[in-house]
Amino acid sequence: ESFRPFAPVVLEEMASEYFEIDRPSPYMLLVADVQKNKRMAAAGDSPNLFGIEKLKLARSVIPAVTHIDYSARIQTINRKDNPIYYDLVKEFYKKTGCPVLVNTSFNVRGEPIVCTFNEAYVCFMRTNIDYLVLGNFILNKEGQPPFADAKDWKKEFALD
Repeated sequence: ESFRPFAPVVLEEMASEYFEIDRPSPYMLLVADVQKNKRMAAAGDSPNLFGIEKLKLARSVIPAVTHIDYSARIQTINRKDNPIYYDLVKEFYKKTGCPVLVNTSFNVRGEPIVCTFNEAYVCFMRTNIDYLVLGNFILNKEGQPPFADAKDWKKEFALD
């Protein structure tokens, strides 16, 4: 949902370069400000903007995870605790120069967090997600057969 900010996952050894934090945060329990040198003045930020319109403004070099007040709910990652996830973030860093990826719970409003491959596939097919990584497999939505969904899940839960 547009109002719900994403969280960053960042290489533990680089967290303090992007966030005002001096310790690991492996469980997304800590909120810290984005470092001042990574912030941007929000172009068009004015008293005339309200609600969702204010959220559409990029506030840092990592805009998808920067809250309106320049904070973020951080998850740090190290190779010892999660080598596959760490290697993914590290590879992204090597290719882009950015050690931060978007991290969020895998569910849609009103539904529990995905726990199985089947639940992941159903959520993937019901949403605007383009790709799904399951273990060593990468699924492209365009390559999937038509998805017949018995329930009209979008009408099941009221929007905020």
